[in-house]
Amino acid sequence: IACREELKRRLPGRLVGVSVDAKGRTVYRLALQTRETHIRRERATSNICTAQALLANMSGMYAVYHGPRGLRDIASRVHQLTVCLAEYIEAQGHTLASQTFFDTLTVQPAPGVSQADIIHAAADLKINLRVLDDGRVGVSVDETVTASDLRDLMVVFSIGGPQTVSDAAFAEATAATPSSRLGDFARETEFLQHPTFHRYRSETELMRYCKQLENRDMSLVHSMTPLGSCTMKLNSAVQMLPLSWPELSSLHPHCPPDQAKGYLQLFDEIRQDLCTLSGYDEVSLQPTSGASGEYAGLRAIREYQASIGESHRDVCLIPASAHGTNPASAAMCGMRTVGVKVTSKGAVDVADVTRKCEEHA
Repeated sequence: IACREELKRRLPGRLVGVSVDAKGRTVYRLALQTRETHIRRERATSNICTAQALLANMSGMYAVYHGPRGLRDIASRVHQLTVCLAEYIEAQGHTLASQTFFDTLTVQPAPGVSQADIIHAAADLKINLRVLDDGRVGVSVDETVTASDLRDLMVVFSIGGPQTVSDAAFAEATAATPSSRLGDFARETEFLQHPTFHRYRSETELMRYCKQLENRDMSLVHSMTPLGSCTMKLNSAVQMLPLSWPELSSLHPHCPPDQAKGYLQLFDEIRQDLCTLSGYDEVSLQPTSGASGEYAGLRAIREYQASIGESHRDVCLIPASAHGTNPASAAMCGMRTVGVKVTSKGAVDVADVTRKCEEHA
């Protein structure tokens, strides 16, 4: 990550640097903190929430499990399948937007073949392709693509020719190891050299490593925790189980709406339930975390203020007991944070709220 000096405190989360301890040993320390736990709340600028951090943890553990060799094997297979498909597409008279690629192709249909022809042929085989505004088609390959899937994609781009790809044609198209199309973007240097990325190659080993990391952290099992309310929902395993169902987890986020009717029904029912419970006229399901919800709400408030000519009202009163992402979300919306005192019982100090309101009216 790189940025100008004046923007360094706009970086999210924490930056960890290498240092030396009192005994001369190499250690890691927090070099720059933008979380409210380390600096004055009114200077907090990072509202990263668990829902976002979990994605980073998943990516990290994916790398820990596969290691550099595993990732290279996965990437090599994906690229080889993409090159095989690219060569077949070109052989059918279509044109590639670029001769350099990794896993994604942008295809200009051959003369006499329309974008709609290709999209409809793909839909018949239960495949969604990317529809580009200029009449071209996008297709991506990943580690889930099988030989059967590749063959179906070849059929899709065979419009005007055979409606199926014969065993002989498929064998010919995939027989030789294709040449790399990475061009100057092929990585030559080593990566993931830390021992952690070379130790855990079984599910049991990885789970033990995750548990070892968990045991180093403080949780509700050990004592009260000062922060982390968004991680304390404590969803039970039975509540999380549906997330593993293909009907819920396999839907592409950009699929056509007519393929997501079940999800749309769930969204509508949840939205109606929340409106009934809260008394609101409408709610939004767009924010994917508490911190994102704070930001979305404050943005809505700021836009409303602007619509009535009161953009100058940029002070956000936040109780001292509020979650730390609150002042960070306010800062991200261009607002000034003003702290409000709380009583010894944790309630908001009404007298202090009154004074702050009068002061900043």
